Amino acid sequence: MISLRNITLTFSDGDSRLTAVDRVSLTARPGTVTGITGPSGSGKSSLLAVAATLIRPDSGEVLIDDIDATRLTPGERTELRRNKIGIVFQQPNLIPSLTASEQLTVMNELGAGSSRQNRAKATARADLLLHAVGLGDQRTKRPHQLSGGQRQRVNIARALMNDPSVLLIDEPTSALDQERGASIIELILRLTDELNTSTLLVTHDLVHLPRMHGSVHLVDGALVDEFATV
Repeated sequence: MISLRNITLTFSDGDSRLTAVDRVSLTARPGTVTGITGPSGSGKSSLLAVAATLIRPDSGEVLIDDIDATRLTPGERTELRRNKIGIVFQQPNLIPSLTASEQLTVMNELGAGSSRQNRAKATARADLLLHAVGLGDQRTKRPHQLSGGQRQRVNIARALMNDPSVLLIDEPTSALDQERGASIIELILRLTDELNTSTLLVTHDLVHLPRMHGSVHLVDGALVDEFATV
């Protein structure tokens, strides 16, 4: 589970401070998807960066499976991300020279002391995840051989390689048409349920919100509306 409690984040703006996130609290429970909406500049991406422990807030708590990330050292936060958090960025940013399978297995090489011994296990998990996202028969394809929707599916599968308890997703449908976007949302909902992740999803596409378990709306960094179905 991930719980953000009274998060405030500011940035330097000349002689003053600009408030990006203003006392926001929200919780995503296992097996649920919570949407985060709001106009451009409302603080959505900043809030997601705080949730990902990439930025330490000015105040508040970031609880991930009851661990307060705001109290951890930078090294401890890196370890927490490696073990507990999957991040799906807006752009897939796949490595051009790697196959779909290799995009996933390369994650095994990042910061893992026993990566060589774990390569067979990583390959098996990559195959399992590619099958789960509907790309089992595309595992040897490179990014230029995949459609935009397929690249986003690889992006999602890659974020799940560490079997995270928390999944954070930034605008997954922004570069897709309505039909492909809907299929990506359906995929995220299914995987969240099957893998029991606590998922926060930033989106500008309000048409998908009724399918989610809850949503929050940000304006000028503050939470102005909240909807929950569970």
